[in-house]
Amino acid sequence: MKQLQQRIEDHIEALSAFTATPGQGTTRLTYSPQDVQARHYIKEQMTKYGLSVREDGIGNIFGRLEGTQPDAPAVLVGSHFDSVPNGGSYDGPAGVVAGLEVAALFQENQIQPTYPLEVIAMVEEEGARFAGGLMGSRAMLGILSEQEFSELRDKDGITTIQAMEQAGLDTSLPRIRDPRTIRAFLELHIEQGPILEEQGIPIGIVEAIVGLAQLEITVQGQAGHAGTTPMDRRADALVAAAGIISGLPGIATETGDRSVITTGRLNVWPNGANVIPDKVVFTVDLRSGREEHVQTLIRRTEELAASYEQGGIRVSVQQQLYMKPKAMNAHIRSLLQDKSEQLGIAHCPINSGAGHDAMVFADVTDVGMLFIPSRSGLSHCPEEWSDAADMARAVHIFYETIRSLTTEVEGHE
Repeated sequence: MKQLQQRIEDHIEALSAFTATPGQGTTRLTYSPQDVQARHYIKEQMTKYGLSVREDGIGNIFGRLEGTQPDAPAVLVGSHFDSVPNGGSYDGPAGVVAGLEVAALFQENQIQPTYPLEVIAMVEEEGARFAGGLMGSRAMLGILSEQEFSELRDKDGITTIQAMEQAGLDTSLPRIRDPRTIRAFLELHIEQGPILEEQGIPIGIVEAIVGLAQLEITVQGQAGHAGTTPMDRRADALVAAAGIISGLPGIATETGDRSVITTGRLNVWPNGANVIPDKVVFTVDLRSGREEHVQTLIRRTEELAASYEQGGIRVSVQQQLYMKPKAMNAHIRSLLQDKSEQLGIAHCPINSGAGHDAMVFADVTDVGMLFIPSRSGLSHCPEEWSDAADMARAVHIFYETIRSLTTEVEGHE
């Protein structure tokens, strides 16, 4: 256990060094130089642990341990390795490291599974560079079409294809994977909330993931001189945008059921100190545990935005992402619970208020997910921290669960 814990700490420390903001948290945007550094490290570790390594046409990384039935569907375990700007060292990488260490245990115990085992490290889960999020899993499973993928641009107008080429990645590789080649997907993630730490429980077995949507709202007005344009003659896009944004929290509160709305990105043009803004583009992230509430949040946000179309102001709303709430697979949840109990590891059921790649996989295969505690419930900040001992416990649970999933022959629900 101590040796496993040390390896986990070493992995996390190594990956945290690949940041564009040293000393100010982890900033590792997809296809950036820091992405390239991290992928080299991940591929080296996959090779070290006896896995055959490949990348797809999105930049997702796979390390495969062949089974005795090489053409059989594989059990996938992993997460993403991109970050938000000035984020932490654990959101995403904890799951990649867990996958690597599951493979290490297979190697140490000289086990060849019946079904192949694949460790997966995915790109652009956060949506910090290309809008929408969950890009690596959505594009791989065909939910994001090839055309939609190739048309995505970052804030500087660089497309995904151009960014991949700049990173030295092969854009000609296949992007879409046949879901029939996937037997199951397991993901470890930090909780990003306070529940497990407050209850003193090291493992949360996820039952369901919240539904979410992301909107991009564009407010168009008219630029003018800040000193010479009378107040009653203005079409100030920023004032209108501010009115919309200020009304969003009330929509979430009135919808209830722990619904939340966040405006996380806002851009203003021409962004001059003495110029009336003529254009504002901002994001709206909406989440709730029930699909009807997500739809209510979207409808009421659209109505609020439309109510500001007056006095030369035009408003448009574009939906960039929509994911229904997802339940995790009952059979895998049961396996995770049984293995936790056999190992003597305390656990509890938990729901996820954050979106994860697991919710994308849930549409096409059996999915299971574990949470480990987050210190003070903090995430998406430099202070983000989770205990390597808890990660090691999760690795052992996954190892035993994946041993069952890669050998069981009987069908399951």
